Amino acid sequence: MGGALLEKGLEKIGLGVNPSASGPGSEAGPQQAHFTALDGSVRVKKALTGQTIEAAYNVALEKNDVIQTGSEGIAKIVFADGTSYSIKPDSLIVVQDNSVDNSQRINVEVQVTTGTVDLNTPTIRPGSSSRVTVAGAVATIGSDTAAQVHNDPRTDEHEFLLKKGEARVNRDGQEEKLTDNEKLVFKQDQPGMVKTKEIAPPILVDPPNTQSVLLANDNQQVLFSWSEIPNVKLYHIRIAKNPYFSSTVLDTKVQSPQVKIQHLGEGTYYWTVQSIAANGRESADSEHNRFQIVFKTGDDQADLALEIESLVQYGRVIQILGHTEPGAHVFVNGQSVAVVNADGSFSHFTGKLEPGENVITVTAQNSKGRVNTKTKKVTIQ
Repeated sequence: MGGALLEKGLEKIGLGVNPSASGPGSEAGPQQAHFTALDGSVRVKKALTGQTIEAAYNVALEKNDVIQTGSEGIAKIVFADGTSYSIKPDSLIVVQDNSVDNSQRINVEVQVTTGTVDLNTPTIRPGSSSRVTVAGAVATIGSDTAAQVHNDPRTDEHEFLLKKGEARVNRDGQEEKLTDNEKLVFKQDQPGMVKTKEIAPPILVDPPNTQSVLLANDNQQVLFSWSEIPNVKLYHIRIAKNPYFSSTVLDTKVQSPQVKIQHLGEGTYYWTVQSIAANGRESADSEHNRFQIVFKTGDDQADLALEIESLVQYGRVIQILGHTEPGAHVFVNGQSVAVVNADGSFSHFTGKLEPGENVITVTAQNSKGRVNTKTKKVTIQ
């Protein structure tokens, strides 16, 4: 009975049995979203109590809750259908809907009151919906879609940018369809919306996301490379010590899709690249990838502790419990584990796995660049 209760709890935050699968899925009714990444100042105003609290990984997000990021705050939240919202600094969003009906159709709707968000949708089940509203305009987002939404009431600037996929935007009876790299802009005091074709951002290649770069010293160069975009005049690369790029260590424009940089000290860095067209217009940011620079020392070859202590199955979700060196970073199937405790212990829930045999890959990495990887096989019935 205890396992059944935990399963229901996991379903409520979108971690339980896949609603798209046959058989019973999430219990009908309101669902909870949850944070998967937090940095800087992020606050939540709870609709039920009216209280404003600090965001935390154990804070469940419900209908009409308000999430606000500060000038150096970012957050990522995931909804019951797998839709994710990455909230940029100085933004405020409202969870307007996150529910499942008796036919297991999931409805997600978010209002971007001010600021900027990046959103990604999974494959959306027929009859389900994922919507985002901005200044009275409603965008219905398609499956496997990536978009950026911007709302600035002070300057009356309102934008929908489709990076990939498709969406339909309706405002005052006018409907526009968006596909890859198309943008809609409008002003509240003016009728209509203007659609333009935007240049695509590059795909980042090196350094690989979440990986360490081992250097002999800070005189050694680090190669940054990305995919080449046709008809591009320049590329705008930025490297920062924080994920919100409030203070950059490099901000420059180059002609080729690669550049070598030296004198980067040890530590964690974030980088992004934009394409610049011949007319000077810049694309949206590429992904904001993270990497770590580590200087080689004499004990680089020493083993890094990593133990997978147990795998606990809840429907199609696996909880990984393990232990590593204090201060190390842990990744499960390429996804960063949000919290590694001071003693090195960690717990992580996978997403919903496919039926059949699945491989769970756990990687630990410390500040000296040492890495240890272990794998386990699990079978989902």
